[in-house]
Amino acid sequence: MRCDGRSKVPTEDGAVRLSEAELGGALGERATLVQFSTAFCQPCRATRRVLAEVAGMVDGVAHVEVDAEERLELVRRLEILRTPTVLVLDAGGRVVRRAAGMPRKADVIAALGRAV
Repeated sequence: MRCDGRSKVPTEDGAVRLSEAELGGALGERATLVQFSTAFCQPCRATRRVLAEVAGMVDGVAHVEVDAEERLELVRRLEILRTPTVLVLDAGGRVVRRAAGMPRKADVIAALGRAV
């Protein structure tokens, strides 16, 4: 997963942070995999399986799926341009990685290394 640097919602330290309220789901103790999806997105289904599997393998990692069509304000704010888009958050909700398209399991595990 490579960071594309598009997010424009920085905090004082320059990082983008997302809260449980914004995501509609609980953050993981160590990291959170956030997936932006749409109902008819075929790669979103496969991405859901990959992220759920990784979250189940790594203690303290949560997977939160956000329906992009229902959360248009958040999608616009984060400049999500396609689905699936995956964000990797650290324990504090700071975005440390971002990728569009269906990720490979190995890439997700590697990206988690930066978050935990």
